[in-house]
Amino acid sequence: MPTLLHIDSSVSPTSASRAVAGQFTTAWTESHPGGTVIYRDLVANPPAHLGWEAVSASVTPADTRSPEQAAAWAEREELIAELEAADALLLSVPMYNWSITSTVKAWIDAVIVVDRTVSLTGGPGALSGKPVTIVTARGGAYGPGTPQEGNDYQEPYLRHVLAALGASDINFINVELTVAAVNPAMADLIPLAEQSRAVAEKAVAARAAA
Repeated sequence: MPTLLHIDSSVSPTSASRAVAGQFTTAWTESHPGGTVIYRDLVANPPAHLGWEAVSASVTPADTRSPEQAAAWAEREELIAELEAADALLLSVPMYNWSITSTVKAWIDAVIVVDRTVSLTGGPGALSGKPVTIVTARGGAYGPGTPQEGNDYQEPYLRHVLAALGASDINFINVELTVAAVNPAMADLIPLAEQSRAVAEKAVAARAAA
């Protein structure tokens, strides 16, 4: 039976990224009876930012690691094992200050291990052959012709990282203009915001059923 790794990272429990990603998981579960969902909330359980013990542990034989290295590696190993066990990955990532959340960056730093999850010689990575879906939420719009065009440092970075982990089937579902309903200056963009949300919800349903 397939396994889905679902990762949430928005600090808001009612965020668009969490809501739309939740719809994906519901649809995926319906389309994969007997499948398993591994759920990780990076806000409720934030991964540690890398310290020297965690970095050095990756190149130190297990039987010679210090207690501090062993403890730091244990957390990384848990996150890596979840990624390796998954047949599909769902990342729910809001845009904060034009980029990803610090918890997502910490998760990425934890799971990237050369010659295990990432190959520098063209070999397979942890996500090779696995579909990856990223649900993003942005307060504004970043497409061609928008005032913020060129300021999206979220999707390009994640695409590069996920490809480095071996992924080739990478699908971004972006919910944009999420603050239009609460920002009077963006009131005229509410219809576009609603359209973006509807398109995203339709996209996750189709992607989850694939």
